[in-house]
Amino acid sequence: MHNHQEQQATQFGFITLGIESSCDETGIGLYHSEFGLIGHQLFSSVKIHAEYGGVVPELASRDHIQRVLPLIKVVLAEAKFTLQDLSGIAYTAGPGLAGALLVGAAVAKSLAWSLDIPSLAVHHMEGHLLAPLMEEPQPEFPFVALLVSGGHTMLIDVKAIGQYKILGESLDDAVGEAFDKTAKILGLGYPGGPALAMLAEQGNPDAFKFPRPMVDRPGLDFSFSGLKTFARNTFAKHPNKKADIAKAFEVAAAQTLMIKCRRALEQTKYTTLVVAGGVSANLSLRKELNQMGKKVGANVFYPRQEFCTDNGAMIALVGHFRLSHGQRDTHYEIDIKPRWNLEELSQIE
Repeated sequence: MHNHQEQQATQFGFITLGIESSCDETGIGLYHSEFGLIGHQLFSSVKIHAEYGGVVPELASRDHIQRVLPLIKVVLAEAKFTLQDLSGIAYTAGPGLAGALLVGAAVAKSLAWSLDIPSLAVHHMEGHLLAPLMEEPQPEFPFVALLVSGGHTMLIDVKAIGQYKILGESLDDAVGEAFDKTAKILGLGYPGGPALAMLAEQGNPDAFKFPRPMVDRPGLDFSFSGLKTFARNTFAKHPNKKADIAKAFEVAAAQTLMIKCRRALEQTKYTTLVVAGGVSANLSLRKELNQMGKKVGANVFYPRQEFCTDNGAMIALVGHFRLSHGQRDTHYEIDIKPRWNLEELSQIE
């Protein structure tokens, strides 16, 4: 540790800045070793992408360039800190869109170098995975984690921070992707997941019964592309039943996830389930998982709604855990990992 940094750490506690720029949201978070999360800001460029029906990587990258420094200034000002008070900077290095990741990584590394403090590459999915640790009560290790986002659907055995074993994942579309694609089939625009969930509220749950893919097979892997195809075929036959199709799709997806979570809890013999990622905001999914938790005697934890989707707070949190345990980038090159396996992460000693 540099002397300058030791002074900071003792004078103010350890203060970590987190930068998230993996896709179409620029997120900044500030985490204090004594007071926890002390500030965060998020800017979503979703409106820019809506007219294209999906994320345009080049536009996302350009938007991050415009947003990241102003957001850092706002977060620091609101928390009444300056750049000189920071003890370390964490940034999302992957997985995600290469151009978008480069913006956050370049800003984080340059700032850290200029301030003579450590920087640290953070795994985006570890951010989601540990986001519920910002809530009270906190989930206790070990637990099963269900990570459900636009790009990922996975079940993970979490023994400790950095000790992860993937129990199952999607063999094709992630559940968030299947939500977005089904919304597109129904002509609901982008982003599809929340729009489909809103429409499903008006649907009749008994109108259609969609399949629960892969639940009759052993194991914990998922497949959602068949469910999307089933929705497309049903819509072709019943074009006036949009709300009912949305409902049937949502219920089938939620129950499929619930069945696999129950299986993972039985397999690990854990009594705690953590659910995180964008799709964890879905109320139908929460209802299924909460009911299952009651039945099997498991506690289910979620991040608050605003921390389900991508955010800087979760990156600051992971950065805090790892930086305060002495982990840091060891070189000045700007490295990103658009593909990065969670199981490669090191455990915190």
